[in-house]
Amino acid sequence: MPVDFSLTDEQLQARAQARAFAEAHLTKVAATIAGLPTPEERFRAIRPFYEEMVRAGFLKGLIPEADGGTGVGLLDLAITGEEITAVDVNVSCGLFSSGLGLQPLLHWGTPEQKARLLTPFLVDDGAPLCAFAFSEVGGTANFDNPDPEGGIRTIARREGDEWVISGRKQFTTNGAGWDGNGADLYTVVCRTDPTRPPQSSLAVIAVPGPAEGIHVGRALDTMGHRAALSPQVTFDEVRVPVDNILGAPGDGIEILTRTFSWSAALVGSGCVAVMKAAFDAALEFARTERRGGSAPIITHQNVGYGLADVKTRIEAARYLTWKACHYFEATGGLGSEIPVMSKIFASETAVRVIVDLMEIVGVESYATDLPFTGFMQDALAFPLYDGGNMGIRRRQLHELFTLPSYDAAAAAEGRVSASD
Repeated sequence: MPVDFSLTDEQLQARAQARAFAEAHLTKVAATIAGLPTPEERFRAIRPFYEEMVRAGFLKGLIPEADGGTGVGLLDLAITGEEITAVDVNVSCGLFSSGLGLQPLLHWGTPEQKARLLTPFLVDDGAPLCAFAFSEVGGTANFDNPDPEGGIRTIARREGDEWVISGRKQFTTNGAGWDGNGADLYTVVCRTDPTRPPQSSLAVIAVPGPAEGIHVGRALDTMGHRAALSPQVTFDEVRVPVDNILGAPGDGIEILTRTFSWSAALVGSGCVAVMKAAFDAALEFARTERRGGSAPIITHQNVGYGLADVKTRIEAARYLTWKACHYFEATGGLGSEIPVMSKIFASETAVRVIVDLMEIVGVESYATDLPFTGFMQDALAFPLYDGGNMGIRRRQLHELFTLPSYDAAAAAEGRVSASD
C-alpha cells in the first residue's frame, strides 16, 4: 500500500468544524484573560470556553466508543487539535491534559474501574477535569531510578482495603480544579513500597477528587500558556479503595512509557499550530508592509527565502507528527520511538521557527503590538514540558539505542523494535 498523507473526507470535515469552532469561541480567550493578574484568575476565566469544548464533543472524543465516548483516533486528535491550538493554547492545554490524565485508566483500567471512574467525563455539558499527578518537587527525570532512595517519592501504603497516599506533586496541570479544591480525577504516580525499586513498586492509582487530604498549593506564573494552571498538589494521607490501582505494583514504568508516548505524539500538533499561526502573521506582514521601500517586503529575496525555509520545517513537523500518531496506534501503543522523536523535533523546531520569523519581521516583532512575543512565550514551553527533551525524551532514545536488540529500521517500517 503506498504512503498517502491525504486526509479522508471525514477528517477534512472534522478539521473544518474544529477551525469554525475555534473562530467562533476561542478567538475571545485572549481578551478575556488580558489584564487578569494571577494564573488562578486566568484559569477560572477560561472555564466557559472549556465548557463549549465539552458541548462540542471534544472531551468525549478522547474516550473510546467501547468506554462510552466517541472514540476519535490519535491522528484525528492531532488534525483537529492543530486547528484549536492555533487560535488558543490555553483551553486546548486543559483539554489534552485531561486526556493525558485519563490515559492510564483508558489503557490499564478494568471494565469495573472504567465504569466507575469515567462517568464524570462521559458528559455533553459541564467542565470535568482530570489531572496526571506525575512530576514531583525536586525533579522527576529519574523516576525509574533502581535505587529505592531515588525516583518517585510519593508513597501509597496499603491499610486493609485502602491505599493511603502521601507525597507532593508539582506541574499538575488541571490539578486545582476550577474552584481550587481539586480536579474531578487524579491519576497519581506513586510507589507502593519505599524499600523496593520502582521496577517492582511503581504504580498509578486513580484518586477521585476533591477528597480529604488533597491540598492545592502554589501555581507558577508562567511566561506562556498564561491561563493553563499547573499547581503543586499535596496528597496528605489520602485514602482510596484498594481497587483503584491501575494494573499492579511495578506496572508503573510501562504505564508511564505508553502514556507519555501518547502525549509525545500529540504535542507535535500544538507545536505546528503555534508555528502555523506565527507563519500566517509573518506572511501577512510581508505582503502588506513596505518598511520604507517601494514594494512589500515579500518581493525581496531574503524574505521570500526565509519564509520558504520556515514553511518547509512546519510541513516536516506536521507530517512527522502524523506519522507518530499513526505509528502509536498501529503498534497498539507499544511504539515509542517515533512519538518521542516527533516531540523533540517539533518542539525545538517551533522555537527556531518563531525566532526566524521575528527576524523577518524585524525589531517590531519584539513589541507586544504584534503577536510574535506571545507565540515565542508559548513555544518555549514545548521543549520543557511533557517530559523535558533533555531530561527525559533524549534519554528515552539513548537507552533504546544502547540495547543489543534495538532495530534501527523497525520504526520506519511500522514495526516495534524488540525492546521499544
